[in-house]
Amino acid sequence: MSSSRRGFRTGGQRLWEPVRDQLGPASARGRLLRLRARAWLIVQAASGAALAWWVAQDLLGHPLPFFAPVTAVICLGLTYDDRVRRILELTIGVAIGILVGDLFVQVFGSGVWQILAVCVVAMSLAVLLGAGQLLMMQAGIQGVIITTLVAGEGEALSRWVDALVGGGVALAIAMLAPMRSTTERPRERAIDVVGHLSQVLTDTAQGLRNRDLGRTRGALTTARELSRELDALRDATAEARAAARLAPLLNRSHKEDVREVGELLGPLDLAIRSVRVLVRRAEIAVREEEFVPDTYIDMVTGLAEASATIQEHLRSRTPLEAAREDLVHVARASTWSHSRAGLSAEVMRAQVRSAVVDLLVVSGMTTAEARRRVPETPEEFDPSHPPEEEDGPAPARADLPRTPGPAQSS
Repeated sequence: MSSSRRGFRTGGQRLWEPVRDQLGPASARGRLLRLRARAWLIVQAASGAALAWWVAQDLLGHPLPFFAPVTAVICLGLTYDDRVRRILELTIGVAIGILVGDLFVQVFGSGVWQILAVCVVAMSLAVLLGAGQLLMMQAGIQGVIITTLVAGEGEALSRWVDALVGGGVALAIAMLAPMRSTTERPRERAIDVVGHLSQVLTDTAQGLRNRDLGRTRGALTTARELSRELDALRDATAEARAAARLAPLLNRSHKEDVREVGELLGPLDLAIRSVRVLVRRAEIAVREEEFVPDTYIDMVTGLAEASATIQEHLRSRTPLEAAREDLVHVARASTWSHSRAGLSAEVMRAQVRSAVVDLLVVSGMTTAEARRRVPETPEEFDPSHPPEEEDGPAPARADLPRTPGPAQSS
């Protein structure tokens, strides 16, 4: 057999293997699980298509409202975050393309230059309206369809109205009967954020203990990426809040879950900022071969374990108060300062103390009570200290006792 034939057969086998694996019996269970996960999405899209057709044909009297069900399916087929906003964007994009295409067909007919003009005008209008790429492309696609496949006389703006009908039906379904994943996504993202926070701290502690610069640099890179993950959590929470506010079919437990996760955003943001500075100083300490006491590294490890405990309670939907014991233990350890600790080590200790306060707030404490659990000296430590009556506003975050030292931003 020639080498070229063997190469052809080997290449063909490589192309076929992924298809065979995907369609084989071994992947059948995975395909069924995907179908189950998307069943509600399919039901919504199919129901939206039928309802949009009925509204446009039976209520509005349009003889062939092609774009009503098409728009509904396109919009309800979205599985992105912020589904309601994207439905609005898609509806506007489709409507722009159809409107521009209809006007051009009525005045200039169909042809090569008309397609060019419709695409340019429709996509440009979409961009001027602040559209993203999805909206811009839909405007161009719908304009092309109008100009070529369904160009006709006597229908004027009816197809544009059909698109609005389809988008309106999709929006109503998305708000009144949202996908359950819309309200579950915030908790899933919160679990991921806290898990990655714990991993960053674990890698930082190991990098400090082993004087591994590559590991601390990797931890710093991941720590900086946590801000984007937190932004995704904010977006998911905002959409879930809108769904919980507008959707009567959501039960009370889903709404309460969205509220609970939303309350984590503020303290999680502060904890991530503190950890990012901590990791930055750890990277500097390893790079400059600065002395970092083992007790300080143990604090970072303890903070990682406490974060992992919070993640586990988020996953199991159990009260976060159970994670406080680990945090209080780290708080006590942070009251001891080592006589040989340098600037980076003391900044790290200060950031551990700040992060402990933030994670105690994540667990459900008030900020004032959390600060009391992180005293300045070991003698002041009392893990069961009850909150006192406040004589005035709580001190600013910068008033938290910590060893002076500039914390470089990352």
